[in-house]
Amino acid sequence: MENRSQWGTRSGFILAAVGSAVGLGNIWRFPATAFENGGGAFMVPYLIALLTAGIPILIMEFTMGHRYRGSSPLTFKRMNKKTEWVGWWGVLVAFVISTYYSVIIAWAISYSIFSFNLNWGSDTEGFLFSNYLETAAPGEFGGFVPSVLIPLIIVWLIVLGVLYRGVKKGIEMANRIFIPTLVVVFLIIVIRAVTLPGAFEGLNTFFTPDFGALANPDVWVAAYGQIFFSMSIAFAIMITYSSYLPKKSDITNNAFIVGFGNSSFELLCGIGVFSVLGFMAVNQGVAVEDVVTGGVGLAFVVFPQIINQFPALNELFGFLFFASLVLAGLSSLISIIETYVAGLSDKLNTSRQKAVLFGGGFAALVSLVFATRGGLNFLDAADYFINQFGVAALGLVEVIVIAWFLRKLNELKDHANEISDMKIRSWWNVSLMLITPIVLGYNMIILLRDNLLQRFETETGNYGNYPDTFIMYSGWFVAGGALVVGIILAFIKWKGSKNDGHESQNSWEAK
Repeated sequence: MENRSQWGTRSGFILAAVGSAVGLGNIWRFPATAFENGGGAFMVPYLIALLTAGIPILIMEFTMGHRYRGSSPLTFKRMNKKTEWVGWWGVLVAFVISTYYSVIIAWAISYSIFSFNLNWGSDTEGFLFSNYLETAAPGEFGGFVPSVLIPLIIVWLIVLGVLYRGVKKGIEMANRIFIPTLVVVFLIIVIRAVTLPGAFEGLNTFFTPDFGALANPDVWVAAYGQIFFSMSIAFAIMITYSSYLPKKSDITNNAFIVGFGNSSFELLCGIGVFSVLGFMAVNQGVAVEDVVTGGVGLAFVVFPQIINQFPALNELFGFLFFASLVLAGLSSLISIIETYVAGLSDKLNTSRQKAVLFGGGFAALVSLVFATRGGLNFLDAADYFINQFGVAALGLVEVIVIAWFLRKLNELKDHANEISDMKIRSWWNVSLMLITPIVLGYNMIILLRDNLLQRFETETGNYGNYPDTFIMYSGWFVAGGALVVGIILAFIKWKGSKNDGHESQNSWEAK
């Protein structure tokens, strides 16, 4: 009988799953994506994407983890030995993401400290790229940046310390602290934001619908992409987390709670972000559209500018904002690392503690690349390629393998319905067999076309205007390497009889 860790309570699992889904992308990606794709009208394809891709895949992955009781590689192996590589691919994608995601959290820690004296000054862009990151040219390392390296070490000590303590005493306990604190802190920020002069103009810009945009297929792809990248689906996390669920677990309701919880926080982020953007636009005498941005620029350039202009308590609200980034980042990073901690522990039949020290320690060493003066360029390229040709590609392959090749959907549906109050019907099968593969397949064709044919509106034709050589080894090799290494790991023999794949398909039945 397998002695697998379990969550202490249902709420502990939900908080951990929501903590994984709610990350940096909710705060700096969703608001700009919604605005650029129809404003208020974007909520139509966004909600449809949530119900036809996000929640169906969540239900599928929750059911897989609960039914087969293993990390992502072990779960895929127990489904069919020939598909173990899919599980390892997801683990390697998570590994890559963890190496640079930790560095962004380190930036947020630094900026939390900078907030007390508004150290970034009036030229926030120059401060970020020249003073703080000391950015070098693409392809150059340029030595470590101490102000990035020191908080990065702190980040790794925190997350590895949490993971070392286990599922119940570590991950669950941490999320019981991080997530309620994050919600309270961000609510304080939003309440202050909506009371600022110009907040109404910002919210009006955000919510004004452009229904004509719904005729553009790119808007629908953007909606599915936002759901995909913000819910921690398709790269081993939710399979791993659900493998720690007890026998009696309402899988379907859990998936709806996590899905709508994540989307609710995204909407809250949109309200907060556009309220302060409206304040900034009014102060500068420009249209809100002229100050809208997303990503790193929004968090570390635009927000410091806005904080400078706050009528009072600038330092406090600066600290609260960057503290919210730290909390959101840590809860997500813990879940990302747990994928390969669990995978190594299952594969090598070794203790969690050894897997944390080996897997987490190795990731920490790799992350040092992004703490150099050239780290931002490596991070930008790796992030783009591992998300587009790692997460998105893996999601497409995962759904096709399970729905069409293994034909496991009905089996998984029966298992979920057996233990859930809310029963899933044919909409679930249709979503996973047709809608999700079609949308993700179309998206992948566009991505391959734009990248292989160099159709970006830049001088080089590449993403980020990077040189061909840099894009090759910092982008394509990183994304391709995750797949290749995943396939190699699938050929390595499992250690220990519990993971030989010969136990009952439903490990609960074996007990």
